[in-house]
Amino acid sequence: MNVATTRVPPPHAPEAGWARRLLGPMHVTGVFWFRFHRWGVSILPSWAVGVIVLIFTTFFWVVLRRIRAAVAANLEAALGPCGWWQRQVRIYRTFWNFAWCLSERYERLSTERTFEVEAEGFADWQSWAARTRGIILVTAHLGNWEVGSMLPESHEARRVHVVREAETDPRAQAFIAELLAKRSDERYTTHFAADPQLGMLLLDALREGDIVALQGDRPRAGGRMVQGNLFGRPFPLPLGPAALARATGAVIVPVFVFRTGRRRYRCWVDDPITVEATNDRHGDVEQAVLRFNVALEAAIRKQPHQWFCFRRLWDEDEGAAGAES
Repeated sequence: MNVATTRVPPPHAPEAGWARRLLGPMHVTGVFWFRFHRWGVSILPSWAVGVIVLIFTTFFWVVLRRIRAAVAANLEAALGPCGWWQRQVRIYRTFWNFAWCLSERYERLSTERTFEVEAEGFADWQSWAARTRGIILVTAHLGNWEVGSMLPESHEARRVHVVREAETDPRAQAFIAELLAKRSDERYTTHFAADPQLGMLLLDALREGDIVALQGDRPRAGGRMVQGNLFGRPFPLPLGPAALARATGAVIVPVFVFRTGRRRYRCWVDDPITVEATNDRHGDVEQAVLRFNVALEAAIRKQPHQWFCFRRLWDEDEGAAGAES
């Protein structure tokens, strides 16, 4: 089993550079934009949100040169090479979808506007959910992933524990934590991955039959991982979800949420993954992670412009090596 420890920060955020050091809270990852965005969608009528999305999508598409290059390179792996104009369209579509998903996240947290969520593959939920103790919903940075964690809460009485990565800016992190705390109820709890007690909390929750929702596409810095493969290129995946499932007997359910229109989403539930418990612990975990790897690539292919990875995943050498293999 190819298990390793990450030595570099995971690609969950744009790369740090002189702009972040210079701009501080005014940088795109800084707290100013979090507060400004939330304030805007809260005070504007619903129809006016689209105007703001158009303005700021265009603004950031122009100024975020490094992120543009990262998005283009990652999409080339998924969609193949293209000319300059088509590359710009790909980048803009990704920025546009991200702006809408982010805006509608703030609408959900700050307003009483209604959302419509359709479920694809959810019909068999009750049948296999009744046969397992805990459930681990594993998703990725695709569409509005937080919407997927809301579905089980509306279908049954299990508690839902949602695990989020901390924001890059500590002030932005505090702001998001405050928003989430105001909207949480007794059956819906948010945890942040930096909590040193998180592993034990999740183990206990799953053993009690609760649901844990987390992202399974990016290993944390210092975390253990399995070397997967995405579009023929090396792609490290965290082994945490599979290790949790094996330790508790919980089932892993890949869930991906795609935006289909104004406050409308489709939740795609893939086949559940059961982690074996043989004498080969590493092999059991690896096989489960690689099965999620297959579901992840299929999900990205469904909606490549809703794949939100703003850090370049592969250099040119890795891409060439993957193409040759």
